[in-house]
Amino acid sequence: MCLTEVFGKCLGLKEDERDNDPNRQTVKVKGTVVLMKKNTLDVTDYGASILDRVHEICGKGVCLQLISSDNADPDNGMQGKVGKEAYLEEWVKKITSLTAGLSEFHVTFEWDESIGTPGAFFIKNFHHSEFFLKTLVLEYVPGCGPIHFVCNSWVYPSKHYKEPRIFFSNQSYLTNKTPDPLRKYRVDELEILRGEKHQSGELQAWDRVYDYAVYNDLGTNRPILGNSAELPYPRRGKTGRKPTKKDPNYETRMFLLNLNIYVPRDEKFSQLKFSDFLAYAVKALGQVIRPEIKAIFDKTPNEFDTFDDVLHLYEGYQGRPKNSNLLNSSCGINLQLIKEVFRSDGAKPLKFPKPEVIQADEFAWRTDEEFGREMLAGVNPVSIRRLEEFPPTSTLDPVLYGDHTSSITEEHIEKNLNGMTVKMALEKNKLFILDHHDELIPYLHRINTTGTKTYATRTLLLLQEDGTLKPLAIELSLVHPDGEIHGAYNEVYTPVQEGVKGSIWQLAKAYAAVNDSGVHQLISHWLFTHAVIEPFIIATNRHLSALHPIYKLLQPHYRDTMNINALARHILINADGFVERTVFPSKFAMEMSATIYKGWNFTEQALPQNLLKRGIAVEDSSKPHGLRLLIEDYPFAVDGLEIWSAIEKWVHEYCSFYYPSDDLIQGDTELQSWWEDLRTKGHGDLKDEPWWPKMQTLSELTQSCTTIIWIASALHAAVNFGQYPYAGYLPNRPTMSRRFMPKRGEPAYDELEKNPDAIFLKTITSQLQTLLGVSLIEILSKHSADEIFLGQRDCPDHWTKDTTIVEEFKRFGEKLVKIENTIMEMNNDEQLKNRVGPVKMPYTLLCPYPLPTDTLGLTGRGIPNSVSI
Repeated sequence: MCLTEVFGKCLGLKEDERDNDPNRQTVKVKGTVVLMKKNTLDVTDYGASILDRVHEICGKGVCLQLISSDNADPDNGMQGKVGKEAYLEEWVKKITSLTAGLSEFHVTFEWDESIGTPGAFFIKNFHHSEFFLKTLVLEYVPGCGPIHFVCNSWVYPSKHYKEPRIFFSNQSYLTNKTPDPLRKYRVDELEILRGEKHQSGELQAWDRVYDYAVYNDLGTNRPILGNSAELPYPRRGKTGRKPTKKDPNYETRMFLLNLNIYVPRDEKFSQLKFSDFLAYAVKALGQVIRPEIKAIFDKTPNEFDTFDDVLHLYEGYQGRPKNSNLLNSSCGINLQLIKEVFRSDGAKPLKFPKPEVIQADEFAWRTDEEFGREMLAGVNPVSIRRLEEFPPTSTLDPVLYGDHTSSITEEHIEKNLNGMTVKMALEKNKLFILDHHDELIPYLHRINTTGTKTYATRTLLLLQEDGTLKPLAIELSLVHPDGEIHGAYNEVYTPVQEGVKGSIWQLAKAYAAVNDSGVHQLISHWLFTHAVIEPFIIATNRHLSALHPIYKLLQPHYRDTMNINALARHILINADGFVERTVFPSKFAMEMSATIYKGWNFTEQALPQNLLKRGIAVEDSSKPHGLRLLIEDYPFAVDGLEIWSAIEKWVHEYCSFYYPSDDLIQGDTELQSWWEDLRTKGHGDLKDEPWWPKMQTLSELTQSCTTIIWIASALHAAVNFGQYPYAGYLPNRPTMSRRFMPKRGEPAYDELEKNPDAIFLKTITSQLQTLLGVSLIEILSKHSADEIFLGQRDCPDHWTKDTTIVEEFKRFGEKLVKIENTIMEMNNDEQLKNRVGPVKMPYTLLCPYPLPTDTLGLTGRGIPNSVSI
């Protein structure tokens, strides 16, 4: 409440008496609006700026009205009193260049004591085109000082809205603490966002509706994912597109090159980011011109015959490919054409940036030590677990699948246990496993009817005294030839370094890497970060007002996610999309991910719980995070626990500031509606699982919000931004296998003895698939020019009015800088062998920030706030 209201009450004036007081003083309150006009960086509507100026000259400008948080208007349902109209000044005179960013405009309001403290404002755009409204700052309101409104929203012409757009100040209010004059405005805004005032039909760019839909937009030749016990799935954002004529249960798909897929406009990429991201549209041409590309490659074997052939794709490589076909005029032009189609920057044709994994040594990736290290410090460091019984067993239903106990025996591995027996190694927690057997077996027979020829794999490893992992055995499994009910047909391979058996061991590692690459891309990356976080975004916007402190806490961690997921459904994970063309499960990829979602558990996504579940850690109250890692030199876990703890402390301080008691959580209707909506609709297929937090206590709120932020920021960074550094060189992380292991007596076995590299390269990802895959992950591994990292915020000093929280957030950022310094020190510690490894590649994926010398792009470090790519 402003001082003028206090004085009025002291004088005994009623609100309506003050309103009618002829001696009431009117004050001019100056404001500054920061916005971005549509013409800035726009590539689709060059006339927007001209038409906006015409409208301005004709008296159709941008109108703002302050709304009181103190005084209600009895003639307007006791909602906050609305002030007089004020218009942005000098729109016509202010020239913005096509490449400029934000512009400042002044506005002058008439303020009097009947308005009191402005808690919100209306804005009406009478121009031709929309604009991005960033902030409004009232420079000085009598008795209140400056007031900040952080908007960050696209405002369309008023003809598209039934009611004026409303924005609230940066003051946070729990639901029941909302000032009475603002209550209905708060409720009405959420109704709009839930679509309760929207007519049915396809949602348009100016609609701001957040609602749920199942995955019925991938193509009518793929099963619908979601709302199904057999194929459950997190919900995606609703678009309202028409059903297909072929099957009304499916949603129509848009033209492939049309990237204007509906998500609420505020969830779309910034114009700056989208201008960079147009490379996606070019890459999508790969699906349109695929027949032409295949025709080109029909003139060649579509194979890399030597590793030199592969290395020749990268910048800085001076060797000459032994396959002269790659240099003849026909093939050279064709490869140049393909690289031009799929290039993402100004790099010279044919050349990709050299992935970090081969920068220091072009063949260190083939060592057993590096093979094991990447399970701890690679692009998929979240799958390895401790082996707790030997031989490894299966959780598959024996009634359906028979006995799937591993065929790995003590004889296979004891010679490499450094003098221990298997029992001793188990008791000492020295045995670990990368096990993709159960995930793949239910689909393996079908997968192998496509162009893929692969196995379900189990890899056993020994933790050595120096902290490194030594591979002990790899089991390759196929469905039993007499049918799934009879179990699996297994073959076991053990390490050999030379001769034909050494070449077979390299192939066994490649099959394991193919499994891990597919599981990484579909499960660790897509499902467990992108897909599972989208329902949180939708539920948050449907039920938590912009005034709500938990909305303010979580909103930065949702940036760009709905947009990148919509694009993924359009060109990546759709039927015959990039993923199906380049990752081994092919057309069964998304269906397989749905079966794995059945076992998803939100609480187990918290890093400490995840490490405990995988047996990598045990509880130990004497340790800094209450956990003792059984693999001490586990870079992802070591760095991740530091990041997790910093997030958890920040979230606890934040939540406890607004919720000093549990009863406030239990009585917060918006908060409870948010959690109910998220559980029963967003993740509705798992709504009855007993592990869902009840959202009744500060501990549950803190842990839930910490987990949401962890998934969106650090977990995604760990499994995404290492894609190009590790997998940009496909032999290290092949995504496909096209033939089975050569058998003695087969021609391929004879060739393996003579030319093992050629057989290796003919087994893994083909030349065309490599070009497609590497082009894609080059884009996915880049930070955008407008990235906002963990510990950073838009409007860092004014995103909330609560200065205690602003200072706490600054301490959070300072803690992250200290963590980064510690990580860099550990990377320089030669005793920690897993931090750099044989490839001389320091683990930096959980360094919170890029180096000051980095230009954003392929940095291999930096934790964005959100799943933004």
